[in-house]
Amino acid sequence: MNQRPVLRRCVACKKLIDRKKLWKVTKDYRDGVVLENGMGRSAYLCPNETCLEDAWKRKRLQRALRSRVELSLVEVLRNRLDHCHD
Repeated sequence: MNQRPVLRRCVACKKLIDRKKLWKVTKDYRDGVVLENGMGRSAYLCPNETCLEDAWKRKRLQRALRSRVELSLVEVLRNRLDHCHD
C-alpha cells in the first residue's frame, strides 16, 4: 500500500514538508519544551541553520508553542546541525 507522507509546516520558512524530515519541538504537559517526543502542542522546524536562526530570532518557536523556549534547547539543535555536517 502506497501511503502519502504526513506533511507539516516549518515555523520558520513555512514550507510543507514530510514530518519525518523535520525536527519536532513539543511543549509537553509535564516536562516543558522537549525534542522529538512528548504529548502536547508541537512545532516543526527544518533541520538547517537558516530556519533555526530565523525561528529563534523572530520568536517563531515561542509563538507556535505558546511557551518560553530556553536558549539551551536551541544550542542542542545547533549541536545536531554540527554533527550532521561532519
